Amino acid sequence: MEVNNSIIHVILTGGIGSRLWPLSRKSQPKQYLEMFEGKSLFELTVDRNNHLADKVMVVGNVDNHTLSAKVMDKSKREYVNIVEATPRNTAAAIAFAAFACDPDDILIVTPSDHIIEKMEDYNKAIDEAIVKAKEGFIVTFGIIPTKPETGYGYIESKGDKVVSFREKPNETTAKNFIARGNFLWNSGMFCFKAGVLLEELKQFQPDVFEKSKAVWEANKEGFLDLDLSLEIPSISIDYAVMERSKKIKVVPAAFSWSDLGSFESVYDYLVSRGHSVDDNGNMVIGTEKYTAFLGLKNTIFVYTSTANLILQKESSQDVKDLYCELERQNSKLLN
Repeated sequence: MEVNNSIIHVILTGGIGSRLWPLSRKSQPKQYLEMFEGKSLFELTVDRNNHLADKVMVVGNVDNHTLSAKVMDKSKREYVNIVEATPRNTAAAIAFAAFACDPDDILIVTPSDHIIEKMEDYNKAIDEAIVKAKEGFIVTFGIIPTKPETGYGYIESKGDKVVSFREKPNETTAKNFIARGNFLWNSGMFCFKAGVLLEELKQFQPDVFEKSKAVWEANKEGFLDLDLSLEIPSISIDYAVMERSKKIKVVPAAFSWSDLGSFESVYDYLVSRGHSVDDNGNMVIGTEKYTAFLGLKNTIFVYTSTANLILQKESSQDVKDLYCELERQNSKLLN
């Protein structure tokens, strides 16, 4: 197979999943939890894209690369392993992947912790994105929204043109976005030629480009140097490139998608899979022990061997605040 125009699936797997504590821990982030019909989100991501790509690349970190390796060994798929010494956000992570490729290689960049269904629609969206990437565009995937979700960023679009990127809105703004009809959920998935992405990064964020390049060139079998990495500004690919480049296109996608970034989205997913709830919408996660809810509605009880969490479903986004408080206390419960 020719090296030029290889299709490479890049899996970003550096996240911790702080909104899913106590299920998600530093030692076992949410993308490695085998709670999706016996598979993890990471494994589902590998399986979903297996037929689309010539090569697989995993961008992880020192804390989780052994977990990734176990899944990749299970899949029997060869892969390029990039291990970050410290988190520097998505601009650097994607830059490392691009530096590891030939300029004409087409990269399909996906997070490792999403649930995606309706595979026919997914494959169609990927094919459309690859065509645009070959034409020199940087493609983002916008999910046609099903409700006014406050946990996602949005893309304002006109056809395949991006009008603007919007931060996570409050409920009123989210309802307004849905009513206007031309707003899509920002999936955090991308498709582009490696060389095109690096040209745009060099133009708009030259410090990230140069310092990421230096780190990549000093890599030892994919492991990156800590001291050099700390010099890279921590910035997302959205801020660094997507919101500034004139080469952006969006593929409005009809596949079923969730980033499972909160217990509310996990709740919705589990309900769709037949997980039991009581007459008042209360759910137990993590234990088969008899659990009764009295005077409560839409409450989620999350059980683990070292910590429990009880929350109103609507308060799911606030779990991150609890996680940050435990982090300030240097709590062992995060490990």
